[in-house]
Amino acid sequence: MTSSSKKKDPKVFKVLTIDGGGIKGLYSAQILRHFEEKFECRISDYFDMLCGTSTGGLIALALSLKIPASDICDFYDNEGPKIFTNFRKIKFAGKKYSNGTIKQVLRGGKFPDTKLKESLVGIFGDKKIGESHNLLCIPSYNITEARPFVFKFDHKEGDLNRDNKASYVDVALATSAAPTYFPMAEISAYDNKQFIDGGVWGNNPTLVGYLEALQYFVGKGKEFEKLKILSVSSLSLTGGKPTGLKRSRSFLDWKDDLFETSFTGQSFFTDFFMRKMTELQDLDVDYVRIPSSEISSSQEELVQLDVATKPALDLIRGKGNDMGDIYRKKPEIADFFKHEKLYKTK
Repeated sequence: MTSSSKKKDPKVFKVLTIDGGGIKGLYSAQILRHFEEKFECRISDYFDMLCGTSTGGLIALALSLKIPASDICDFYDNEGPKIFTNFRKIKFAGKKYSNGTIKQVLRGGKFPDTKLKESLVGIFGDKKIGESHNLLCIPSYNITEARPFVFKFDHKEGDLNRDNKASYVDVALATSAAPTYFPMAEISAYDNKQFIDGGVWGNNPTLVGYLEALQYFVGKGKEFEKLKILSVSSLSLTGGKPTGLKRSRSFLDWKDDLFETSFTGQSFFTDFFMRKMTELQDLDVDYVRIPSSEISSSQEELVQLDVATKPALDLIRGKGNDMGDIYRKKPEIADFFKHEKLYKTK
């Protein structure tokens, strides 16, 4: 066979997606730290598009500025306890609850966003989305317009002219403003529209990145012929519950399980959908999902959206290290790091 008759390798478009999960983002960041160390690189240089929801959005935004994953891990360790303060137990309606839960129910939210904003300014400064080194898809929900909203890098393929002047801090606040946990984000650059956590509809943002890639970048008549997606889960409480639970449950009965159940269910369905799509369609798509580590029943109280105590951080970090050590050795992961990304934002 002559060299001229050899089949040309397809041009590959690579997407990294990162789930939401509050302080559990430390798990995802630790996995990505392992990859940067193993392949001696910055994640930004090997993925054309970064997608992240809520805490996954914070990670994606940081990676798009070429901030090392190790620094992002340090952010969770150092800033997490300041953002998610610990609460004491108080009696309410004859039962003991965290006074943070009482704030959720009665006083306008569990946490102020002042510490979160201070921490975000510390890592992002006054950077604008137009300074990103990657295409971006950061899900949020626009309360003012009552519809999902995805913050993007304004790429020429979509003739976009909307988000590049937005600040990293505002976008990070908008994607992570979990209802009853943090206040809604209000952004002056968007005519003071108000936004909440993208996890209410897209906690696993893989479908967001998938559709964006197919609409503008991959397929017939487009620049790229092949799509590769690496999806990183947060830690999820997937162990299930015993039968015989109380059927009539108030918000106080549900507490954090209400949000965990919603986020986990959405993430599970997205993973299921992607697996089926890659089996059924003709388009050349490689999809790799790094799952949650298993959580025992005795560990559940430490693996919550907003528990940032030292034992919780140690457990989450350890789970991320264990999963990172497993996946850094897999050939399907190494394949993402064989060649640098092809799409240039600058």
